[in-house]
Amino acid sequence: MDDLATYAENTWCPGCGNFGILNAFKKAVRQLESEGVSRRDIVITAGIGCHAKIFDYLRLSGFYSLHGRSMATAQGMKLANPRLKVVAFAGDGDAYGEGLAHMVFAAKRNADITVIVHNNGTYGLTTGQYTPTSVKGFRGPSTPEGSVEDPFNPLGLMLSAGATFVARGYPVKLDHLSGLFAAAIRHEGFSIVDVLQPCVSFNNTYSLYNGLVTELEVVPDSFEDAMGAARRTDRLLIGVLRDVEKEPFHKALMGDFVPAKERATDKRRSRAIAALVG
Repeated sequence: MDDLATYAENTWCPGCGNFGILNAFKKAVRQLESEGVSRRDIVITAGIGCHAKIFDYLRLSGFYSLHGRSMATAQGMKLANPRLKVVAFAGDGDAYGEGLAHMVFAAKRNADITVIVHNNGTYGLTTGQYTPTSVKGFRGPSTPEGSVEDPFNPLGLMLSAGATFVARGYPVKLDHLSGLFAAAIRHEGFSIVDVLQPCVSFNNTYSLYNGLVTELEVVPDSFEDAMGAARRTDRLLIGVLRDVEKEPFHKALMGDFVPAKERATDKRRSRAIAALVG
């Protein structure tokens, strides 16, 4: 019996890379449980898009967010209860388009959240428009003659923003991807796992990725080495590109204060309000 499954009918297209992400994440949750992390302390949020359906398919607590806002929601959850392991799921348009400012500032301040980006280079739910990571020349409903824009390098962008844990995975390498998810959640600070997720309906990249994906043997020693690995085009390197220690945002901001546990009573808040307005 799959105790992480829900009653919701799965409506992803057969062969979608999201199935690998879902199964890898379930495996990561069970690995963390074996290490003593309570499932009750793993909470999730998601934006809008095909990726966000994962929220419906996981029997975990969380809060459904808006398009591009899952990172903001995740940060609020973490600040309210720092004990939680907060995971935000996002699509490439969701994260690097509508939600880009939230991504950059979450990385900059080292918010202790994990962001898993389902990066398929297309807005799949709305039938295949181009996104910030679509290759130049990508043809879809919004670019029938082909996109004239160069894509973002999301890993380079997150490294530049100060992310303390940066990784890339591929759903076909399910065990490897599961390990990345677990490592990202363990990491204290901002973690991002950019997942090369083929969309079989509008951007089927399985053949391309199968020929280019290569596992990193070690974590690059320096920021420059990590950036070099992120910029390679002859190979798509998967694995951890950056893993450094830095005080997370909630500790720098609040120390040991836990709002969810130490919040004022209704009576105390009423007295404080009365004092302010009286």
